[in-house]
Amino acid sequence: MLEVHRTHRAKIRNHGQVEDSLDRHGWSASKLWNVANYHSRQVWEETGEIPDHGDLKDELKGHSKYKGLHSQSSQRVLEELAEAFNSWYGKRKSDNRANPPGYRKKNYYDDDGNRVHEEHPRSTVTWKQNGIRHDRKNNRVRLSKGASHKEHPKAWEYILVEYEMRPGVTVENVQQVRAVYDKAKKRWELHLVCKDEIETPTAPGNETAGVDLGICNFAAVAYSTEQADLYPGNRLKQDGYYFPKEIAKCEDSGGKRATRLHAKWSERRTHFFHSLAKHIVERCVKQEVGRINVGKLADVREDENGNSKNWGKHGNLDLHGWAFDRFPNILEYKGKVKGIEVVEVSERDTSKTCCVCGREDDSQRVERGLYVCEEHNDAFNADVNGAENIRLDINESNSESSASLDEDRSTGWLAQPSVYLHDLTRGFQPWAEVVDCKP
Repeated sequence: MLEVHRTHRAKIRNHGQVEDSLDRHGWSASKLWNVANYHSRQVWEETGEIPDHGDLKDELKGHSKYKGLHSQSSQRVLEELAEAFNSWYGKRKSDNRANPPGYRKKNYYDDDGNRVHEEHPRSTVTWKQNGIRHDRKNNRVRLSKGASHKEHPKAWEYILVEYEMRPGVTVENVQQVRAVYDKAKKRWELHLVCKDEIETPTAPGNETAGVDLGICNFAAVAYSTEQADLYPGNRLKQDGYYFPKEIAKCEDSGGKRATRLHAKWSERRTHFFHSLAKHIVERCVKQEVGRINVGKLADVREDENGNSKNWGKHGNLDLHGWAFDRFPNILEYKGKVKGIEVVEVSERDTSKTCCVCGREDDSQRVERGLYVCEEHNDAFNADVNGAENIRLDINESNSESSASLDEDRSTGWLAQPSVYLHDLTRGFQPWAEVVDCKP
């Protein structure tokens, strides 16, 4: 049996009864975040190192703010902060605009510029299994309160939340419950993470595919059947330029319109990732692929010496704004359901090595999308060349697949990949169909 986790969004039916309790816990999560953030910055300034979530737990488990939530909920806040600091640490060398995680509060000032009070936002609160009691028959969950929100610190008190799911959805084996505040709707909602067991799927075949992640073309996929697919990132790039400009026009960066734009931008980006992963997996099933090689994120952002690459002003914005680290996780999940193994492999030198003869030369990539090998006078798509090298896993010296492309194979497919564009309503479609549908 294969375990998969699914997240279901639910509406809170008794919102008026539980809103105040959820507000208090959301504010407690913000306060704990700020305390841990301050401590992490101090450690960084004194030692040059960032404390991990284990260090934060040891340091703050006796703090009053830690007791504002159930112990596992507090631990999750500290884990999220540690993840945010690590993400910033990886970006800071190549992107001088990258900032460490900020504090979760909004200051208010009087006419003379003096701060009169501060307001903490309603942060997401996560309850793990020890803090949850699920009543499946009545669609209710009991969420344990933090000690400081109980009448007696050691009493067993909880927030009883009644939820409503969309028709046809059954909630079983709840592993986590997240209370998420929707600023646009000004109400809380529940995200229930459930564990499902399905029959372990059989791999569609024994073939291997290679996926090369990029900036202009978000993904290029090479198959052993002399076929390749190209997925331009135009939709992501358009959104990446449009939404920040629209948000900047808002008078209040935390206002209703700005919040709605942020939410829409995030939803479109997530939709793109899931649609792309689904399309690639479906194509791999047809190609009888049992393993997908994906270029490692570190190789995208770092050079041979381990230093962050500088892709230029706009390149760095695209690279760090597209969440390359999210996509392989989504692809791995969707591949697992179909019996396909997803493996991250080094993509070192894959963009400058000819996949046909194995010759390595920086000058052979003459333009952004064109790769020309002088050894055998062939020209083909540079991203597809990288994807084929990743499929062959040229950096695995002991692998039989590290050899160059078989001489009896054609090379025309390397120059003419199938191109798929993202359609908001239909997902990824062949380039010609999407273009023909435009008015």
